[in-house]
Amino acid sequence: MNILQQLEAEQMNTLRGDKPRPEFRPGDTLKVNVKVVESTYDEKAKQTKTRERLQAFEGVCIARQGAGLNESFTVRKISYGEGVERVFPVYSPLVDSVEVVRKGRVRRAKLYYLRGRRGKSARIAERQDRASESAS
Repeated sequence: MNILQQLEAEQMNTLRGDKPRPEFRPGDTLKVNVKVVESTYDEKAKQTKTRERLQAFEGVCIARQGAGLNESFTVRKISYGEGVERVFPVYSPLVDSVEVVRKGRVRRAKLYYLRGRRGKSARIAERQDRASESAS
């Protein structure tokens, strides 16, 4: 392991902190809690006030790209009949938590074909883990 990889590993540990990052793949339905910072200017006090809140973005992970600190994932959802995609860096301080809602069974790494599909043809089958099948 060279020096750059060691530094990158240390940075990933400090950025991750105590927050666990779940294992997920393209095709999984994710709920990403994003920190939204709103700043308003108060005329009376002549100062800027900042408020922070968490906003959930729930959709299908259609891609993961990059490695190490530069790793990111793309989440797509349909909002009011319009497709919305957001790219989240895995180690961003604005990403509060990532929760896997549902595991999807797909046969590709990039699910860009979902952009052209609507309704039933855009569905993804649920993945049944082999470990849980043998345990029951």
